[in-house]
Amino acid sequence: MGNKVSYGLTNVHYAVISKDEQGNYKYGKPKRVYGAVSLTLDPTGDSNNFYADNGVYFSRTANTGYEGTLSIARIPEEFRIDVLGEKLIDGGLLEKADAKPNDIALLFEVDGDVQQDRFVYYDVSVARPSQNANTTAESIEIEAQELSITVKPRTTDKAIRFVTGENTPKEIYDNFYNEVYEPKENQEAEQGE
Repeated sequence: MGNKVSYGLTNVHYAVISKDEQGNYKYGKPKRVYGAVSLTLDPTGDSNNFYADNGVYFSRTANTGYEGTLSIARIPEEFRIDVLGEKLIDGGLLEKADAKPNDIALLFEVDGDVQQDRFVYYDVSVARPSQNANTTAESIEIEAQELSITVKPRTTDKAIRFVTGENTPKEIYDNFYNEVYEPKENQEAEQGE
């Protein structure tokens, strides 16, 4: 039996994307980002209705991915270098206008009453974070750092995300963060024969 409820966010990882000469996606080894606070993703894509016979005759919604925010207690230096394109110079980070940010795969899990659901979003762009700081008053208030993210369909196969389910094989589930998992769509057809 699968999860009845979902709660919590943990095990956030990223894997930097590179592409070969044919435009195929290659992923680096996933790296953990500690201090995940929240993730909000809203679907993007227009809905178009065609009216006939005094009503909606045909409706189609385009799935162009998601947009949202990932909040982290403090964005790690390694993430700033790998993803945002900042440079480590003299022990500090230099941000330049001509920095080349890298797209990533975003992996994470959400707790459930039975087991965690593990997610991978295959093509994610990350925008530079805002800088916020407030004076300390009677109590210390810690503010998470927010990253605006855009999830796009892959250009090669239109894949957007994969999430584990109650029938996901143990080997896939247990090794989920070792590399970016690529489902094999033809396996279902082969298993059904």
